Amino acid sequence: MRAASVVAVNVFRESVRDRVPYNLVIFAILLIASSLLLGQLTAGQDVKIIKDLGLAATSLFGLFIAIFIGIGLVSKEVERRSIYALLAKPISRAQFIAGKYAGLVLTLAVNIAVMSLALYAVLGYMTWSEAPAIRAAWEAPGVDPALLKAILLIFVQLMLVTAIALFFSTFSSPLLSASFTLGLYVVGQFNADLRNFEAVVSSKPVAWLARLIYHVVPDLSAFDVKMQVVHGLPVSAGYLAMACAYGLLYIAAILLVSTFVFSRRDFK
Repeated sequence: MRAASVVAVNVFRESVRDRVPYNLVIFAILLIASSLLLGQLTAGQDVKIIKDLGLAATSLFGLFIAIFIGIGLVSKEVERRSIYALLAKPISRAQFIAGKYAGLVLTLAVNIAVMSLALYAVLGYMTWSEAPAIRAAWEAPGVDPALLKAILLIFVQLMLVTAIALFFSTFSSPLLSASFTLGLYVVGQFNADLRNFEAVVSSKPVAWLARLIYHVVPDLSAFDVKMQVVHGLPVSAGYLAMACAYGLLYIAAILLVSTFVFSRRDFK
């Protein structure tokens, strides 16, 4: 664990020095802030628009960070030839993969926290500007603690996307890794529709392929509760627990496969 933590800290430091996450987070914060202006153009729907746009921006720009940093976690080390010096140290390839993944997850957590604080800041400003009387934060209609449920599942989804990007990075180029990861992300968003795909097509092989994809590719739509949270619909603690467990199981499986693939590579 100590070796993996050292790798994770180094990944986090490299991400901090990288300008890409900063630019994405700043752009996301500006987009969240602009939702305040959009909300003023609607009648009575301003809070919902700010919540919806804020959560969408957090998810979208978190996805960009997960993919465009995740695809280079291993390939950059290979291109720089620094992988030889790393593997010459007392660190196993499993520790290397675990450390790389943990470092990017830490980077994601910090960036999502910043974007979430920006969303709550916009909601808080709107609430207190409309009701200047002093009130407790939990009494403010705009500052909704239920948003944390959507943010939690967004984070788990991005952890899963990060694991997928890391998997492709162990054996493919950054361009192909980004393409594969984006492709699986899109398929995962519509995975539930593949379950009964045989009712749409007449070809048996196509139906079997759709069923295979349904069972292999994670259902990323299970982590999307933005609509329920924005419209005040209940999201139970049981559902949150099941969705998180589902995501963590997939992450563990993908990391195991990534470790196996990476351990088979010959860098001599």
